[in-house]
Amino acid sequence: MRFIDPAHDPWQPLSDDGTRAQGHLLLSHEQWSSRRSEFERKQPLGLTVPNTLDVELLRDELARWSLIVLQFPKWTDGRAYSQARLLRARLRFGGEVRATGEVLVDMLPLLHRSGFDAVLMRTDQSIDAAQRALRFFAGHYQGDVHETRPAFGRPAR
Repeated sequence: MRFIDPAHDPWQPLSDDGTRAQGHLLLSHEQWSSRRSEFERKQPLGLTVPNTLDVELLRDELARWSLIVLQFPKWTDGRAYSQARLLRARLRFGGEVRATGEVLVDMLPLLHRSGFDAVLMRTDQSIDAAQRALRFFAGHYQGDVHETRPAFGRPAR
């Protein structure tokens, strides 16, 4: 799991006045939907998706994205877990899937298991505690996006 430092994040949002950042451009879903013809194929693009969007609608455009940012507006709203799982397992998205918003340390193991590979933690959360949380469980009985077979279906090591 990669922890994002906002001060050193190469992904820059499109400004309100429409000025484009150099390098890695991060668009909202609304910006992409209304202005998609303006963006070059050569520039790395990221997409911020609301947690209310059916990610299956992105199927035909997934190859265009290097990053998809999924939002947790509240830590109790888990729809982004399902979006990440669909992106990884069903749609086979190979780019970065990032969690933002109300991302807490306690969420890290499930974020990892559902397909997130980067997080922008809430500012009051400790990255040291988050790294410990990722090491807390040695294994899981159920399958996930990394190991799809349950533990009882895997050969003994």
